[in-house]
Parts: sequence; C-alpha cells; structure tokens
Amino acid sequence: MRHTPTRTRSRRALLCAALLALAVQTAAAPALASRPESPGGPGGHGKSDCVRTERPLDGKARRILDITRKAKSDLKLKSVELRVTVDGREVVTDALGESMTGVPAEPDMHFRAGSVAFSHIATALLQLVEEGRVGLDDTVEQWLPDLPKADRITLRMLASNTTGLHDYVTDPAFLAELEAHPFRQWTPAQLVAYPLKHSFWYEPGTSWSYSHANYVLLVAALEKITGTRIDRLVKERVTGPLRMRDTRNNFTPDIPSPVLHAFTSERGLYEESTFWNPSWTTAPGAVITTHICDLATSARAIGSGELLSYRSYRTLLNPGTVGLGGGTARCPASICLKQTEAKHFGLGVIVVNGWVLQNPSFSGYAAIQAYLPSKGLAIAVSATKTPTTPDGNMAEVVAERIAAALAPNDPLAIT
Repeated sequence: MRHTPTRTRSRRALLCAALLALAVQTAAAPALASRPESPGGPGGHGKSDCVRTERPLDGKARRILDITRKAKSDLKLKSVELRVTVDGREVVTDALGESMTGVPAEPDMHFRAGSVAFSHIATALLQLVEEGRVGLDDTVEQWLPDLPKADRITLRMLASNTTGLHDYVTDPAFLAELEAHPFRQWTPAQLVAYPLKHSFWYEPGTSWSYSHANYVLLVAALEKITGTRIDRLVKERVTGPLRMRDTRNNFTPDIPSPVLHAFTSERGLYEESTFWNPSWTTAPGAVITTHICDLATSARAIGSGELLSYRSYRTLLNPGTVGLGGGTARCPASICLKQTEAKHFGLGVIVVNGWVLQNPSFSGYAAIQAYLPSKGLAIAVSATKTPTTPDGNMAEVVAERIAAALAPNDPLAIT
C-alpha cells in the first residue's frame, strides 16, 4: 500500500547515459531550490513555528524519542522527523540525523508528501457533494468525454480506486522511461496514456485495484466542475482552513527552503534524488511539499473528519470498498487486493485497524500521517535513506513502533 512500488534497474548502457544527464542537471538544481528566502517574499514563510519540543520532556515523550532513535539505528536511516499529538496537543516534535552531510535535520525542513494530497482532494470532493454541487455517483462523461467507459465510471470510483484502470507505475515501459529520465516533466495525458493501452482489469465498480491514474483523472474532473485549479481548490477548502501554511503545491521540482534532502539507491547506485521531477506522481496542482508539523495537522484533521459532516466522514472511511477485490484469472490477487473491514482503502485514505492514514514513498522520500480516532492520537513521520536502508517505506516502520507503545491494542500493521 505504498505510494509507488520499487522500480527495476535499467540496463548498464541506459544508466550511463542517464547519469550524464543527471550530472549536468543537478549541478544547478540544488543551488536554485535551496536558496534562502526572505520572510514574506515570494515563496517565503518567515520564521517557522515547527521546532523541536523545547519544554522538559515527560515520560511519554522520552519513550517516543527512545523508540525513534533505536528505529533510526536499526533501519540505518539518514534522518527521521516526527511529531506526535493527542487531541491536537503536542506530545513531542523532533528531527534526528542529517539532511545532508554535516547539515542536521530540523523539524521545519520541507519534504515531498506525495499521496497525502489524495486525502485532501477527497475531502474537497466530499465538501462539494455536501453542498449539492455534484453527486458522488455522477458519471464522468460530461467532464472526461474521451475516457473509455466514462458513462460507467463515477467520481466515487475514481476517488476509491474501483475503476479497473491499470496503474501506470506498474507498467514496465513507463518504469524504464522514468528510471532513465528522472528529471522529465510529465503531462497528465502522457501518464494516462499508459493505462489506456491496456484493457480494464474489471468492469468499473466491481472490484478494487490501486491506480495513480484515477487521481490524475479525478483532478481533471474537479477542475472542470469547479472552474478552479486544484491547488487553489485544496488551499481554499483544506490546507487554508487548517492553517497548514507550509504545505503547498509545486509546479516545478523546486522545494521551498529549508529542504530535507533525499537519497536513493533505486537506480543501482546511491545518489541524491531531492530534485528529481515529481510530475509523474499525480496531476499538476497536487504535487505537494510539507513539513512534519503540517503533516501531523493533516493526520489529525483528515483522520477525524474535522472538515466534513459525519455522513461524509463515514464515506471517507468506507465508500463501499470493503468486500471488494480478491484475485481473479484476469486480475491477480497482488493487484486486486481484498478489501476488509480491518484493512481497506477509503476515499484518498487507508484504514488499518481503526487508524486512518496515508503513506507516500518515492524518490528517496518516505512519510506517513496516521490518526487513531478512538484515542485522538496523531503520528507523523518522515524518513530518508542511507545506502544500507532496507527497501520499503521505513517511515511506516518507525510509526508502527511508536503506535505499538502508545496504542498496543490498536496495531498499526500496514504491511
């Protein structure tokens, strides 16, 4: 249930060619993206209030930090940033390790948040439904007339991953292109073209399978429905009301300063991946960066349904996905995962044993926002890698260990 699967290695000749292009582009990119910004200036945010916990730590906070330090060591992580709150009140905020060699990680450093945007988009969609501006079960042919089966695909299906569309990040042709050209700028049409080369896994609405293409298409539909660009729509309806001032969309590979740098070995050698182009991850206007304090705010607000009616909140948690999925001759069980009450996808969120979460992981960045409504407990973790970090989203592992200590009867068992 990660944002993307691990990519395969390219052939040696292709890798050498890509590395030559990489060397040229990275020479300028970090200097541009890490430049200091003046408070209140373009892109500037002034002095951040996302800082390490300064008051004397109580027993719970010390325990969380001990768990995190051990996890960082066990998993050989370069950095770990965390924030834990209960009922919106801070328990602990900290950052361990380094952003780059000799540069300590700080809580206010920005990182890519990937699929966290999906939870914000789904929340905005449900607000529009509450206002009567659109129906969740409206078919999309009026907004996406060129989409095959548009007269049978609904907004609910796009948001809940039940359309049957293939996921382009599992397409070998797409993966080869992405691996060879990590700085490429992708358009929505280019991304959706990959799944449309394949027949649907199943008839829309009859099963479940994760596909990034669903949210690329959902964004296109929402922009036509509202006449508002998705970054502005989400800011007006979600991040603005929640005062998440350091969560923003980026139309370029830039990341607002200060930056938590990322590194990865997914192309066969350990290299910096901070400024690889994230345009492939979702639609323009929904490619977000954040810091650990905003991530914890998102965890609590989305996980509690703060911006939604009770009915919409229940739909967010289960839009009809429970019971769907399961392998067939046409759709393998590894793709059409069985959705159960204990572990299933909602609208832009994942539900695991009562926890409501999102867990982006790509290009050396890994994070998780998780909220347990029964305890008002929010856990936000971001992690970056060393050359010996295990594969997978290690922020999940850190969060699972913290959750086991704070809520032992409600395991955050994601994998």
